[in-house]
Amino acid sequence: MFDFEKLEVYQHIKTQNVKVFKLISDSKKLDDYIKDQWKKASIEALLNLVEGTGRMAKQEKRHFVTIARGNIFEATAILEMVQELGFLGEEEYKELYEGYEKASKMLLGMIRSFSQQRSENYQRREMNENFVNQE
Repeated sequence: MFDFEKLEVYQHIKTQNVKVFKLISDSKKLDDYIKDQWKKASIEALLNLVEGTGRMAKQEKRHFVTIARGNIFEATAILEMVQELGFLGEEEYKELYEGYEKASKMLLGMIRSFSQQRSENYQRREMNENFVNQE
């Protein structure tokens, strides 16, 4: 099993994407361009998360997870537009919206954890430099 497969956020986004893809494939009314953009934003959220987990440096991990969160925002904007155009029922909309909101919060938690680790590393380095300079 790959590391990314163990992540709850990976499983959540993957499940969300399956729901979106089923909805899109069942919809005859949605414009093909909107379908393509929604698929693209959804799959890129998952793939950027996966790519980030494969990176070694915390900065790179944070970068890709941040992009994944942006993809979630993009998919949410499309969802809202599709809802306003009347292509979704209220229940479908609410379920998908809440799914995107949860994914966004989970990704933000990852981003913050990478930032906190970087801050802690910086503080340790600074303490080491102060110790060396005192000698």
